Amino acid sequence: MNNQKNQLGVGLIEVLITALILSTALMAVAALQTRSLQYNGSAYLRSQANIVAYDILEQLRILSDAGWFEEGGAIVQPDVDQLVSVLPGGEGDVDCAGRICTVSISWDEPIEGDVEGEAEQTTFEYVSRI
Repeated sequence: MNNQKNQLGVGLIEVLITALILSTALMAVAALQTRSLQYNGSAYLRSQANIVAYDILEQLRILSDAGWFEEGGAIVQPDVDQLVSVLPGGEGDVDCAGRICTVSISWDEPIEGDVEGEAEQTTFEYVSRI
């Protein structure tokens, strides 16, 4: 009889510990999901920048094949501003020296921690012979 009195609250403590462990695990899963969404968004922007740079270089190659290049650079260049408009705060620049062209693409990428309105500038630079 004395044994039953000592064990009356043990089941409740076990339930409370299980609830604590479960809630901690669920919070960790939610944090993991949030971080995954942030990295997915960043990868999407980098992929878009890669596609834009490739498009610019292909347009430059077409201009080169059509004879639109002269010594010292291109006479006609693709509309870089329109192409980089798919990126938030996107800016682009093309610099050709002879047959070697450099495409620089910059955009604003949200900072981790999601502070309102803050972003860091990310820049890609591609160099290719045309």
